[in-house]
Amino acid sequence: MNGINQNVNGGSVFRVDKFVVPAAARKEILVKVKTTHELLRQQQGFVQDFLLEQFSGPGEFNLVTIVEWESQAAVDKVVPIVKAAHERIAFSPQETIARLGVRADIATYQRIPGL
Repeated sequence: MNGINQNVNGGSVFRVDKFVVPAAARKEILVKVKTTHELLRQQQGFVQDFLLEQFSGPGEFNLVTIVEWESQAAVDKVVPIVKAAHERIAFSPQETIARLGVRADIATYQRIPGL
């Protein structure tokens, strides 16, 4: 991760998912995002989330989700919970993204200390 230790400042971490969603895929993607975020909001360590849709500007990503977690440890505990929930409903994010022609940029971020 660019030579930076995960969560060096001991604070929140942010999962930021950016998507290029074709118009025909919008409805299905939003349903999947809503379902996943409903689960995330119930998890220990969840702080807040944002589901954002671009309405102006030249950027290529038209859907962005941001979830703030108390710590990387909270994220680590939630990953298997989400994976199991997706398996129970036979939902594969990778398959859905590929099938719908969605492009994704997904990463975890932290605040820059001192700024």
